[in-house]
Amino acid sequence: MTVAIDRATGKRRGERTPRPGPLTRLKHTYQKYWYAYAMIAPVAVVLGVLVLYPLAYGFYLSLTDADSLNSARTIGVNRIEATYTFIGLDNYADILWGDTAYDRFWSHFVWTIVWTAACVTLHYVIGLGLALLLNQRIRGRTLYRLVLVLPWAVPTFVTVFGWRFMLADTGLINSALDALHLPTPLWLEDTFWQRFAAIMVNTWCGVPFMMLSLLGGLQSIDTSLYEAAEMDGASAWQRFRYVTLPGLRSVSSTVVLLGVIWTFNQFAIIFLLFGGTAPDADILVTWAYYLGFGQQPRDFAQSAAYGMLLLSVLVVFTAFYRRWLNRDEPQLAN
Repeated sequence: MTVAIDRATGKRRGERTPRPGPLTRLKHTYQKYWYAYAMIAPVAVVLGVLVLYPLAYGFYLSLTDADSLNSARTIGVNRIEATYTFIGLDNYADILWGDTAYDRFWSHFVWTIVWTAACVTLHYVIGLGLALLLNQRIRGRTLYRLVLVLPWAVPTFVTVFGWRFMLADTGLINSALDALHLPTPLWLEDTFWQRFAAIMVNTWCGVPFMMLSLLGGLQSIDTSLYEAAEMDGASAWQRFRYVTLPGLRSVSSTVVLLGVIWTFNQFAIIFLLFGGTAPDADILVTWAYYLGFGQQPRDFAQSAAYGMLLLSVLVVFTAFYRRWLNRDEPQLAN
């Protein structure tokens, strides 16, 4: 049998070249793309300092019994060292299955799910309705867009404080209801009305973003599709169902995902609206803040564990949500 030899390299023809090691590949990649690494280095450093380090430190704290009494602190000129200990997953077990698990976690978890689902649904439905109206050729359309976007443009704390004054017992809303001889709810005191008010204020703040996003999606749909559907005798509802909704699929999937993440972690509205005086209206993120900063002793470990659970819930939801969205991709591609 004759074996061909490459005279230039001295290797047999057809012989596979050994794959270089990881360090060699990393060196070659750096030499080839050093400019790209230099460009993203500042962003990587900022993300590491502002996101990755706090996340890692928070996870570490969730595995300890750290609180305001055993953490490192300075009193005058005296430096007191930390004395908290590593306890593993005990915090998670106590939160999920402890004696007070329902009052401290599951009741807030159920309310957080209801709050998120209600707010995102209202954001999408009202935002889509307004987007459809503003997509029509009507006089003063630019003015209407400007007015409707104001709740989103105004700083959140200004909006929430305005609503807080209106929802007070003697505020504008109850005064108007009383003038009409209608019941005047205790918006800031009764648990049901506290939750209703929180959803109402968050809807007011969140609809403009959804409206603008969906309006951009509507304007990207080819008008010839509507013309073809109308020529085929499709009704307004059929055009909406078979042209508008499919055309908004990519935009809708993105804004709904963002809406779920933002609403699930919405801290400012509930905290500013009730000021920590409505524990039954607290969602998980505001309850975690209360544990870590609103009580004595401040329970840093439990608060950090809540943060990790919040992150886990959102990661799992996002994974299933993306998988659910992609379930029809092969069919659409065919």
